[in-house]
Amino acid sequence: MLLEIAVGDAYGAGFEFCSREIINNSNHANGYISHPLGIKPGCYTDDTQMSLAIAELLLENSNPQESDFAQAFIHTYKRDPRLGYASGFQSLLDSCETGKDLTRKIRPHSKRNGAAMRSVPLGLIPDIDQLLTVAKCQASVTHNTEEGILSAQAVALMAHLLIYQKSALIELPKLIEKKLNLKLIGSWSGKVNCDALETLAAVNTALQSNRDFLGLLKTCIDFGGDTDSVAAIACGLAALTREYDSELPFSLLSGLENSTYGYQYLIELDKKLVNNFLS
Repeated sequence: MLLEIAVGDAYGAGFEFCSREIINNSNHANGYISHPLGIKPGCYTDDTQMSLAIAELLLENSNPQESDFAQAFIHTYKRDPRLGYASGFQSLLDSCETGKDLTRKIRPHSKRNGAAMRSVPLGLIPDIDQLLTVAKCQASVTHNTEEGILSAQAVALMAHLLIYQKSALIELPKLIEKKLNLKLIGSWSGKVNCDALETLAAVNTALQSNRDFLGLLKTCIDFGGDTDSVAAIACGLAALTREYDSELPFSLLSGLENSTYGYQYLIELDKKLVNNFLS
C-alpha cells in the first residue's frame, strides 16, 4: 500500500500543475521526471510523508486523537523535511516544534484535499465506526470542514471495503453513498484542482476505468492539475484489490528514492502493517 502510494506520488509530482505539453510529451510511466519547482525525479512528497505519519501512528496507538495526529505530522516532517507541501503549510510546519504548536497556530478551515490524500492507511482499522471517527479526527487537524472530513472518510472507507470486505471496485460508489451519503463521480475529465471532492471524483474515475497500474498512472496524470495527490490515492487503493495486477512498472520501482525513509523503509513498514492488522 505505502509503496504504491509513494510511486504514484513521486510519478505524479513531476506533472503537478504542469503544462499540457509536458504531460503529452512525458506521461509514459516508464520513468520519473523532475518538477520545475525542484522536486527531483523519484522523490515523493507530502502525500506519502503524511500517509507514513498516519501509518506509523496506527502501529503505536489503536485509538489516536487529534493531538496525536498533530504530533505525528510534525515529527514526520521534522525528521525528513522535503518539498511538495503547500508553501503556506510548509512555512507553518517549519515554525512548529510540537503538535501543540501546530494546533495552536493553524486555521483548519481548508476544503482542499490534504486530509484525503493521507487517508488510505486508515482503511486498516477493522471497525467501520471507529474508522470514520478516526478519519474525522485526523482531518480536523488541518481540514476541519465538511468537505475535508467527508473526503478523508470516503478514502479511508474505500480502502477498508477493499481490504476487509473484498468489495468489487464497481461496488464502491454505491457503498460509499449508502454509508456517507456522498456520490462518487465516475466520469471526471479535465484538470483537478486541490479540491477534496474534485480529487475524489478523479480518483474514482481513474480507478474504475483501469485494471493495471500503468494505465492507472497515465489516466491520473492525464487529468492535469494536482496529479500527485490523485495518483497517490488511486495507486494506494489499487494495491488493495485483486482486480489490479500486482506489478508496478519496474522503471518506477527501481527509480523510487531509497533514502532513509524511501523504498526499503516503505516495504518494511508495509510488512509491519500487514502483520499488525491482517495476520
